[in-house]
Amino acid sequence: MGTRRDAIGKLLFISSASLGLAACSRSDNSASSSPSGKLAQNGSKVVPFNYPDNPSFDLIYLADRLGYFEGSSTRPNYIGKVAAPQIIPLVGTGDIHFGARMVPLVISAIAAGADMKVIAAGSKTLQEAPHMKYFVRKDSAIRTPKDLEGKTIGFNSFGACAEFVSKTYFREHGADVNKINFLVVPDNQNEQAVLSKNVDLAIIHPPHSGGAEANPELLRLWSDYDLDRGLGGMSPYSVNGKFARENPQAVRDVVTAIAKAGNWVNAHTDEARQYTAERLGMELRHVERYAYVDDQIITEPPIQYYIDVLEREGKLQPGKVSVKDVYTNEFNPFAKGTTA
Repeated sequence: MGTRRDAIGKLLFISSASLGLAACSRSDNSASSSPSGKLAQNGSKVVPFNYPDNPSFDLIYLADRLGYFEGSSTRPNYIGKVAAPQIIPLVGTGDIHFGARMVPLVISAIAAGADMKVIAAGSKTLQEAPHMKYFVRKDSAIRTPKDLEGKTIGFNSFGACAEFVSKTYFREHGADVNKINFLVVPDNQNEQAVLSKNVDLAIIHPPHSGGAEANPELLRLWSDYDLDRGLGGMSPYSVNGKFARENPQAVRDVVTAIAKAGNWVNAHTDEARQYTAERLGMELRHVERYAYVDDQIITEPPIQYYIDVLEREGKLQPGKVSVKDVYTNEFNPFAKGTTA
């Protein structure tokens, strides 16, 4: 039998060396620098946590920009860009300490032996702020899931929401998903992919879905809110288990900071869109809003939803992972009735 580290290693497509762990550079948008040289309000040394510095909108970056880590026991130590498929495996190994990716990826990692937990709920789906949207060309004959048989769908990755939420909905509406071709296309390229007929339908996440929404040549068929009322739209934050055990106060401070940042986004949607446009170099009119779970408190139904889906898809042995194995609210002060 291999070690737990061996099991996690099977999930990795790149080595930790390829992170260039040299990056350790701070983002231009960060509110602080040299995290290891800072002191917390109580005089103790600040504990830095390793985090990707990707071209995306993220509550860690926003919390840093808003100053929510100031005076706390921790600061982000940005290690440079990390490809999205590597984030959860690298949280499992501890090469990065926190990561934000969809629930099924975390469940699969835990099933493979990864030492990690979901510690903040992340995003949520609203009718006016869905997690992803489904677009076809206006001249397309596709209108129902059954029409997708024999067609190609562009989506951002296997193993996450776009695959499993979609397949569940398509099956429920009589489509044979084995007759549908799924092609990985980055969100920022998927609008063009469907326009140029490289794919027949594009599944696009915010903020890039805004350009497709405004494109007169495209038609939005559905959003994930239409598919499952948002049950599959939670994109949570996870922490490396060893880091959490050794630095519980730092984890509490991270969860507190991103909870405040998420609440800020919900209350300041236009300002958050402006920040997204600045960070990604997008036109503001094409930037769609994000919505976050209030206070970042985790609930069980979205996690159980994906456990059931993974078992049904044959990706997870029944009973291998339970809901309680996946998450904890112990680091969230809002879950304990405080606002510290």
